[in-house]
Amino acid sequence: MTLNEIERALRELRLSGIADTLSTRVLQAQSAQEPFLATLGAMLQDELDRRHSRLTERRFKQSRLDERPTLADFDWRFNPKLPRAACFELHTLKFIGEGANALIIGKPGTGKSHVAKAVAYQATLQGFDVRYVEADTEFARYALASNLEQATLLRAWVEPDLLLLDDLFLARRIGDAAAELLQAIVHQRYKHRRSIVVTSNRVVQDWGKYLGDATMATTILDRLMHRASLLEFEGRSYRLKEAAARIAITADAS
Repeated sequence: MTLNEIERALRELRLSGIADTLSTRVLQAQSAQEPFLATLGAMLQDELDRRHSRLTERRFKQSRLDERPTLADFDWRFNPKLPRAACFELHTLKFIGEGANALIIGKPGTGKSHVAKAVAYQATLQGFDVRYVEADTEFARYALASNLEQATLLRAWVEPDLLLLDDLFLARRIGDAAAELLQAIVHQRYKHRRSIVVTSNRVVQDWGKYLGDATMATTILDRLMHRASLLEFEGRSYRLKEAAARIAITADAS
């Protein structure tokens, strides 16, 4: 077979990782007089790398995350009282294997969503099935959906290894349908030992008020916090800091 024929055969066999680097690997082997097995090993590694990259990208898209944050790009110096050690412990993802949860509670702008998304993104890189949900927006969409659509949405939020509910109770009071949905999600994920990360500006003591049902709040929190870490975020707002910096730059430019 010619080189072109080999490339076509590789693509037909869906070995595009090898096909894309075949010419380069052949030239490399010829110039270095590498043994056949070393060249073959390098080409197989090319294929494995390509497949891993595609799988990682597919998991990221399925997660519905809108960015790829990391804990490395987080400014810990701005709020030194944040629970840094607890955040990095969460980032190890051991809690997912244990079927545990995490509640990240605190003032707006203190970095709760950044840390939670960084944990979720790390989980996609480590092969976990992750789903990101902007809580108030998606719960409102659920309330307007048909019965079939609601069943599909509930399944999509119950089945993943990790569910991130971001900015829960942002609008304070949520409707009855959303409250019942939250209870169903927490109950079913608790039963199957699947992890949830929740971020919220609202202290857990007030959840009954936002749900409109103190008994339901107790039921939800009982399951959420049975195996859970509670991380409290206090301090100044990063968003206000960035806004002030932009205003200062604009003033200097003028």
